[in-house]
Amino acid sequence: MSELVLINVSGRDKPGLTSEITGIMGRYDVRILDIGQAVIHDHLTWGILAEIPDATQTSPVIRDLLFCLHALDLQVRFAPITVEEYQQWAAGRNRACYIVTLMSRDIQAEQIARVSAITARHGLNIDNISRLSARPSLNRAENRIACVEFSVRGKPSDLELLRADFLKIANEMDVDIAFQEDSIFRRNRRLVVFDMDSTLIEAEVIDELAHKAGVGDQVAAITERAMQGELDFSQSFAERLSLLKGLDEAVLAEVAQSLQLTEGAELLISTLKALGYRTAILSGGFTYFARHLQRKLGIDYVYANELDIDQGKVTGKVSGTIVDGQRKAELLLELAEREHISREQVIAVGDGANDLPMLSQAGLGVAFRAKPLVKKSARHAISTLGLDAVLYLIGFRESENR
Repeated sequence: MSELVLINVSGRDKPGLTSEITGIMGRYDVRILDIGQAVIHDHLTWGILAEIPDATQTSPVIRDLLFCLHALDLQVRFAPITVEEYQQWAAGRNRACYIVTLMSRDIQAEQIARVSAITARHGLNIDNISRLSARPSLNRAENRIACVEFSVRGKPSDLELLRADFLKIANEMDVDIAFQEDSIFRRNRRLVVFDMDSTLIEAEVIDELAHKAGVGDQVAAITERAMQGELDFSQSFAERLSLLKGLDEAVLAEVAQSLQLTEGAELLISTLKALGYRTAILSGGFTYFARHLQRKLGIDYVYANELDIDQGKVTGKVSGTIVDGQRKAELLLELAEREHISREQVIAVGDGANDLPMLSQAGLGVAFRAKPLVKKSARHAISTLGLDAVLYLIGFRESENR
């Protein structure tokens, strides 16, 4: 009759440990039911759930392991596991699995304590905790981004309440917390679509143009109300655009050259391209500036509004269909079809109320540095970090970018 034994080993890591330990087990035809290892600051924690085929061989196996591990200056603990305990544990692996991503400028113990308290309160057990970001500097001022990922398992009774709890502590601690199902699509996204203004770039282009035209305050006020969701986008867009009538075409190039990319935008796009992702700008702004970004960043697709120019002057109108919120959502689906992927494989990132339709259509919709209404309505939000934090939501590890 076989016997189940849980073996936990800890100590300073060194090459060849796994080979030596499993080599001893191999001599007794031991079956491995589960195995895991973690190394922090060269300190190893290593575990195996083993089935020893003949219970009479358990003592010799343990004896040989003890001799070996003592010689290697490692600590070990053995614990017998009953068949009932194993079956109960194995059955639990069939429960739904979720990923909780904690992102901050610097990870603090209180942040992890509060995140893990919420998972426990909602009946989720933590299976694994991993650091996705690079190792931080001891000089806190040098740390720009930090990320820890929790793999949790269970059946929360109220997902919306769980998300609300995470949003509440994220706001209180000035961190970003994402919660998503660990499905086959999470690490298999293929297309990322972006809003442009206040997402890929820091500014709202129409506001910049308005300043040049001497109507900055008027346009900015309308823009703010539209972004908050207080005004219909198409109506507010036409109203703002009309105020630009007569602006010299030369100003467009001047503004384009002054546009500042959002923190992390360049790194995000270059990494996505290296990983084989397709990218697109779906903007309620203007194609002139979207094309400028396309050339600079290597964006694959651009859809925005075509600013009408007559005899070197802005007419205050656009040609063609206005790219509003609904049109963005339609374009997202059209691009997914063109790329022969499902919408679950699309990531959408935006900051305004007119981005909500496309965020809801995407498999992963991210409200980036968004207004409160948008942040509350979107399923995921990044508010404290740069745009490259999106990479952590697809499980990207900093070590993969070396």
